[in-house]
Amino acid sequence: MKLNFHLLLAFGFLYFPLNASALEASANIKVTPLIQSTQSWNGTPIAYPAGQAQITGIMVEIAPGADTGWHQHPAPSFGVITQGTLEVTLRDGKVKRLQTGDALIEVVNTEHIGRNVGDVPVKLIVFYAGAVGQKLTVKTDEVKIDK
Repeated sequence: MKLNFHLLLAFGFLYFPLNASALEASANIKVTPLIQSTQSWNGTPIAYPAGQAQITGIMVEIAPGADTGWHQHPAPSFGVITQGTLEVTLRDGKVKRLQTGDALIEVVNTEHIGRNVGDVPVKLIVFYAGAVGQKLTVKTDEVKIDK
């Protein structure tokens, strides 16, 4: 039954336009869609973890020239770059470059590294759709990418 609900939910999102929102726009309310998808930026379908749902929001700051180290996320997440330039690289070599104002649906259970390739700190707001007790990030090793 739970799987059927998730399938129904996933297929339902396919039919809603990106401009569907929680609030109706008016003279006093501006609604700007940031991102909507059924898959992460590398094309992997989004699946929610089992267990008691828990939403977590964090602000990540990365100094110029610094990186996150190789890691992965066991739960779906999305983020918005509020400052700077971030380059995200997967183990297979795929690269995604993000600028201030860009939104991204993160890869799930896929090793990646984020690097600040700009001159100012990257500020990234990230929201995770995880489960109670689940780690949001798992470090995978200390290998660095030389750029």
